[in-house]
Amino acid sequence: MNIKTISIDSPIDKKMLGSPDLGPMTEISSRGPVNSTAERVLRWTWQVGLGLLTCVLLVLGWLVSTGSLYEAGDDLGYNMGLVGGLLMLSLLLYPVRKRARFMNRLGSMQAWFRYHQVAGIVGPLLVLFHSTFRIGSMNGRVALYAMILVAASGLVGRFLYRHIHRGMYGRHLTMRDAEEDLKAGTEDIHNVFAAYPKIHSKLMDFRTYAFAHEPSHWRRMLRFMTLRSRGHRLSLSIHAYMKKALSKAKHENRLTRTQRILAYQLAKQKTDLFVETVCEAAQLSSWERLFSLWHVLHVPFLYLLVISGIVHVVAVHMY
Repeated sequence: MNIKTISIDSPIDKKMLGSPDLGPMTEISSRGPVNSTAERVLRWTWQVGLGLLTCVLLVLGWLVSTGSLYEAGDDLGYNMGLVGGLLMLSLLLYPVRKRARFMNRLGSMQAWFRYHQVAGIVGPLLVLFHSTFRIGSMNGRVALYAMILVAASGLVGRFLYRHIHRGMYGRHLTMRDAEEDLKAGTEDIHNVFAAYPKIHSKLMDFRTYAFAHEPSHWRRMLRFMTLRSRGHRLSLSIHAYMKKALSKAKHENRLTRTQRILAYQLAKQKTDLFVETVCEAAQLSSWERLFSLWHVLHVPFLYLLVISGIVHVVAVHMY
């Protein structure tokens, strides 16, 4: 797609944007810049759905904890614990699938990873409802704490995973990919904001700051933790600047309303995308190190959960 320079003295071509007449979207992302109204609506729907589901689970958890619905030893409570335990035991199938050649034809790694995530959420939830949110024996306490540790570790891993892959189930993002994206994004910024040197300078300064060598370990850590918030503030300031510039063009009758809208949307889209690309490229190696460290800790936690769960089941049936 050719990116034309925005100039308040020149017409704006709709092809500069992902406008509806260019065809349907090919990808919906849950993070990063919003590329269309459809994507914004779907993100909002997903967030509202998760919020409602959380509320329902909290209400059910409160009812269960008061003993109003069932007890842990009832048929319902026992079966919930059984299914939840089997789901958590099946979490071991994912690492086996990655290493065992005889399982290569048993589904794609993407499908197995999805199952691993779903089982890692549904399994602990069923076990929590099985326990009625009350801790009894010592073996049950150990198994419950191990399960909570693994579930919390899994959520952390999911968060880290998203920063080093293209989407939740996409391919691994490499430094070469990040560098190519950054190069393309920089070229877009040169073209789009050629008529706005102040904006162009701010974006280039942000890129320089993100990749600047910093000998201090603590300052590198501080930059890592604050880079995205700094980029977000920069994006907001550029959005405001473009609104003022286009408002001035309106009063001078140099652009029609449609041209102003398209110009603002393009500037906003390219700004947000560039900031996201800079953060992604600058932080990728750090996210990869964190993910490697998490993986070293997560696997022992999983084995601890399996062992404690087996001990709990044996103890319940023996005593």
